[in-house]
Amino acid sequence: MGLGLSRFASYLTETKHASKSTVSSYERDLRKLEKYLLEHGVNGPENVTATNLNSYILYLEKQGLSTATVSRNVASMKAFFHYEYGRREIEKDPTEQIKAPHIEKKYPEILSVEEVVRLLEQPSVRVPKGLRDKAMLELLYATGMRVTELISLELGDLNVNLGFLTCRESGKERVLPFGKKAGEAVETYLENGRDALLKGKKSKYLFVNCSGDCMSRQGFWKLIKLYAKKAGIRSDITPHTLRHSFAAHLVQNGADLKTVQEILGHSDIATTQVYREMNVERLQNVYKQAHPRG
Repeated sequence: MGLGLSRFASYLTETKHASKSTVSSYERDLRKLEKYLLEHGVNGPENVTATNLNSYILYLEKQGLSTATVSRNVASMKAFFHYEYGRREIEKDPTEQIKAPHIEKKYPEILSVEEVVRLLEQPSVRVPKGLRDKAMLELLYATGMRVTELISLELGDLNVNLGFLTCRESGKERVLPFGKKAGEAVETYLENGRDALLKGKKSKYLFVNCSGDCMSRQGFWKLIKLYAKKAGIRSDITPHTLRHSFAAHLVQNGADLKTVQEILGHSDIATTQVYREMNVERLQNVYKQAHPRG
């Protein structure tokens, strides 16, 4: 006799409308717990104690599993026993006092303003390809767009005179402003670079590769790696690094989170919250280093 997980799986699917992957994740975690408990002579959820569960958590940690994996297993057991307690299948929830291990929060990689400036100065403005790369980098940092949104831009999406563009992804669109530097780079590319890359071809896309076709994610990823190396940037950056840097620099300079959320296209402001946390941590570090009694 095990924990009786099939009923819980049905509850997740039919009542909570959880996805298949979510249900599979819960089942996988709980099957491992069930096996451990049976091997230690514990049968049925009504016989499980907090001591049993803490021993299991210690067992997972000794296996060398990551803190995130152990925390996910704790979340799975909490969900299951909370469900069992709610159905009055058990008299007490053994997970009530169980705490997941603390996960150290990892902030996204960002560049300093000086590093961004060096990166943006790398493309050669003497050749069409360099003009395109300069315009792409400037626009990416000026708007915080995702790289898929950047390479999907069409000529009609851009209004250089007014300094705004419309970007689209997954059926959603938003209007983004951009500054003078980005506008100038795009104008120069349109005047002196794009036609040379097209070589007589026609394309609706703003940015094209050397064959006159739409730029690819992989192609732009390689470009940013190349320019980062030329700029002497040691961080292993990606196109998304410029998006993170854009947002972090806005918050550092006083932009409110709601505005940054709208610009980035985050559905939940909690996702944007990380940039404020990063700014608070930066200020704390500056204070500790600079204040005589820090």
